[in-house]
Amino acid sequence: MPDTPDAPTLAFDLGTRWIGVAIGHHLGGGARALKTIHAGDWPAVDALVADWQPARFVVGLPLNLDGGEQPMTRRARAFAELLGQRYARPVYLSDERGSSREAARRFAQRRASGSARRKDAASIDALAAAVILDQWLATDGP
Repeated sequence: MPDTPDAPTLAFDLGTRWIGVAIGHHLGGGARALKTIHAGDWPAVDALVADWQPARFVVGLPLNLDGGEQPMTRRARAFAELLGQRYARPVYLSDERGSSREAARRFAQRRASGSARRKDAASIDALAAAVILDQWLATDGP
């Protein structure tokens, strides 16, 4: 699939146990949370890639508040490298500072409106992926 602005982008918020996943289009009005999968579950990633046929990937890059790297930064870079090798598509890293806070705010709004329940708390990771993708589309996107 060509790397054009209207092609879908799949984004990941990598954690130690879970990976939040979101999909979005630059021309389609932003990102939406898809799901949360277990870290290291490549068959689940394979299925997402087959279903959505993304032209590119965005991986949240966890940095310290001062912009310095941390152990999770190296894991995110390694995950991004594997994505690029496995699926032969461009992979972009996006500063994810503040994404968890924004995802928690969005989740609280959804709960207040009745569209989310407490048991949906795992979806915060997917919301964080959507925040990361929204930020990337707004600043660095294709």
